[in-house]
Amino acid sequence: MSACEPGAHGPRKAGVVIASTRAAAGTHRDGTGPVIQDWLAEHGFDVFPTMVVPDGEPVGAALRALLTQGPSVIITSGGTGLSPDDHTPEMTLPLLDREIPGIMEGIRRAGSEKTPMAMLSRGHAGTAGKTFIINLPGSPKGVMDGLSVLDPLLGHLCEQLEGNHGH
Repeated sequence: MSACEPGAHGPRKAGVVIASTRAAAGTHRDGTGPVIQDWLAEHGFDVFPTMVVPDGEPVGAALRALLTQGPSVIITSGGTGLSPDDHTPEMTLPLLDREIPGIMEGIRRAGSEKTPMAMLSRGHAGTAGKTFIINLPGSPKGVMDGLSVLDPLLGHLCEQLEGNHGH
């Protein structure tokens, strides 16, 4: 059974935004987008093509563009650290109606069992209308840690955002 069963109107939609100035310029290969895309597809989502954008305001623009498409989920990767151009959390936070801090706490906890650097991730998780948005780190291992935390939660989270309050 998938984490997120199809909604009443067919498969749920999802978007992926990769914040990487080097990958957007074509000088670096994005290693996290395919991991996220595959995971979402395995969980029954109809996934929009991954958007690979430079760090900073282009992340905000990509998020706003995806939100107009009404996805159930948007997952970002990258731009959550402390480098001068890491601004994904700042681009995400103004779009959120409600934060879900426990999810990020769980992701940081899971990651810190493998590396203390996980505690430096500044990502957010929350909702924008009926869309769940989460910022994952820019490393494939960090993304996999984050997805493992989301795995048992995502179906219930989607159901609640759709107004199904079954517990």
